[in-house]
Amino acid sequence: MTAPHATRTERLLAAPIVPTIARLAVPGVVLVAFQTAVSVGDTIFVGRLGTASLAGLALVFPLVMLLQMASAGAMGGGISSSIARALGAGRADQARRLSAHAIVLAAAFGLAFTALMLAGGPAIYRLLGGKGAPLAEALAYSNLLFAGAAMVWFANTFASILRGTGNMLVPSAALSLAAVLHVPLSGALVLGAGPFPRLGIAGAAIAYIVNFTFAAAAMLAWLLRPGSALRPRRTDLRFEWTLFADILRVGALSVVSSVQTVLTAVVVTGLVAGFGAAALAGYGVGVRLELLQIPLVFALGQAMVALVGTNIGAGRPERAKRIAFVGAAMSAAVCLAIGLTVAIFPDAWVQLFSDDPAVRTAGASYLRIAGPLYPLFGIGMALYFASQGAGHVLWPVLAGTVRLAVVVIGGIVAVSLGAPLVVLFALIALGLAIFGGLSAWLVARTDWGKRPG
Repeated sequence: MTAPHATRTERLLAAPIVPTIARLAVPGVVLVAFQTAVSVGDTIFVGRLGTASLAGLALVFPLVMLLQMASAGAMGGGISSSIARALGAGRADQARRLSAHAIVLAAAFGLAFTALMLAGGPAIYRLLGGKGAPLAEALAYSNLLFAGAAMVWFANTFASILRGTGNMLVPSAALSLAAVLHVPLSGALVLGAGPFPRLGIAGAAIAYIVNFTFAAAAMLAWLLRPGSALRPRRTDLRFEWTLFADILRVGALSVVSSVQTVLTAVVVTGLVAGFGAAALAGYGVGVRLELLQIPLVFALGQAMVALVGTNIGAGRPERAKRIAFVGAAMSAAVCLAIGLTVAIFPDAWVQLFSDDPAVRTAGASYLRIAGPLYPLFGIGMALYFASQGAGHVLWPVLAGTVRLAVVVIGGIVAVSLGAPLVVLFALIALGLAIFGGLSAWLVARTDWGKRPG
């Protein structure tokens, strides 16, 4: 193990838990601020095009979140976990080879995602209730964005490789700088400014792909720089199924969790669409805040993946479990502050995106009901990331399955019985409570000292 990685690994094994999580999470929290600005900025710019464009953006948003969650939080977590466990066990050579395998997986998944969304996107948005102008706007945005899905996978894979070593600063810096470039470029392309044509909603998609292309190039240059401990050698390019399997054992199962999270939002979006475009736009604005908490918890979560994975690799499962629950408490505190604020003052968030009274009413209703239970969502997500680091991700995924079943089945029954919109929102809130509580119980009962079968 090279000296910089040896020193970093030693700190992860011995440093106090709370300060170490906080230190590792700070670059990610900064990144969340910039990426939130991207999401909010795009919504504001597109909102100026009209309600149809805003509704179209709401149709595509869950699928964009799936792209991000699958590449960064799911497979990315598998990559970071494998590298952290290898370094914790003193296997720097294996960490380097895992990096090469991760890049191959990024190319494969990126191309698969593009093929899936270009072929199936129209049918998906129709299933969600998209039709007429909102559907046309959704496709104008989706087709361009998902054509460049591979760049999102590469950027998030390079970031995950670096995070697995405990290096949170470089990926956060690259992605934050890319976000700084995205916001003015998106505004100029959506609305037209100076030499830039007015492209409407398609402009936001172009800016998104430019953003991730820049970030991917910057992080690849860092990984390949002379002296980099993770720079692949010729002998590292002999690919082995066992190393792919080590990543996929956590990453592939985590993709299921990402699909469940987004599928919950997608199904509910389809149910809400039956109440009209204004209700759909209002729900899209409200649920955006919930989904934006995922990258915020991700900042803490990736710190926990590196910490837990390194300690598991070094044979310290008891310390790894303590890290998991300390991180979950920190996540709950952050989500509590957000949830209570928007539950008390929902219009402060909703009015950023629309002046339509019906849109604002629907968005505020969602936030008042779901906001107070955001802390349980934070606990569930934090323990999911910690479980990735431990290589024991099955139980948090099953907790997400239970949440999906409650919300989807309950929502379909409620709508079929003619229930009002607030009943759907109450079911979402119940799902958050089940996800967090069940995850905590299952993780507490799991023996992280045993290798998962």
